[in-house]
Amino acid sequence: MTEIETLALRIDGLEMRIAHQDHTIEELSATIADQWKQIEDMTFRLTRLSEQVREVENSAGVTDAPEPPPPHY
Repeated sequence: MTEIETLALRIDGLEMRIAHQDHTIEELSATIADQWKQIEDMTFRLTRLSEQVREVENSAGVTDAPEPPPPHY
């Protein structure tokens, strides 16, 4: 095999690796974007749920003050 053929094979191998890596990077980027959307959705839901719990506590007269200990203490 000549030096040019050897270099051509090496270049072909590198091009295949780069193509595979580019594909992997695109897949990972899409996965991260999907996960970020899920995180934003869960953050929104958690905020909404916290507000609902706070509203229920306020309407039920729940305070942040700790309960006094029971009489047998």
